[in-house]
Amino acid sequence: MKGYFITLEGVEGSGKSTQVRLIKEYLESLGYKVVTTFEPGDTEVGKEIRKILLSPDNTELVSRAELLLYVAERAQHVFELLKPSLEEGKIIISDRYTDATLAYQGYARGLDQNLIEELNTIATEGLEPDLTLLLDIDPQISLRRAKQVTAENSSKGDRIEAEKISFHQRVRKGYLDLAKREERIELIDANQSIDNIFNSIKTILQKRLIKDENR
Repeated sequence: MKGYFITLEGVEGSGKSTQVRLIKEYLESLGYKVVTTFEPGDTEVGKEIRKILLSPDNTELVSRAELLLYVAERAQHVFELLKPSLEEGKIIISDRYTDATLAYQGYARGLDQNLIEELNTIATEGLEPDLTLLLDIDPQISLRRAKQVTAENSSKGDRIEAEKISFHQRVRKGYLDLAKREERIELIDANQSIDNIFNSIKTILQKRLIKDENR
């Protein structure tokens, strides 16, 4: 089997990390070789860029600089981790990828989406996910959970999480708009229990992964 690229997307606190772990365990139980990863920060270069992007101290970071940092981190991620893993025939499960940049920097920050798509293409060399799982939930609900997790793991907090609720609502709208126009995106109600969300994902995987394997 050639490699297969799955991404998970959603607003802050939508439960992506938990589902990444469950999907990995499930696919490994079926005999697949699985690599889990995330953006930004799952390379040595990416870790340094992540510090800049998420530090609440960087209040003067302008939107264009933020965009370019995300894209630079992605270029390193694709070169160092994603493409080699796919070439080895592994399944990759990534917590965030190109859709996040369109939703956060495009819809929420108001930057030009055509420009973002061009930059994404440069950074990824055209590498697109085979399947994207969009965990949809109202940010009013999910942000409370996200901020609690951040507080437990960091004394400083997270610059993106600290944005106004209107920012996060625009992110959600961006994701929903992308889901309407991209066939690879499967929309999942993230208001359900963890088990019910995972059961929905399993149904999608059984349908999409098998279909794409035999195409």
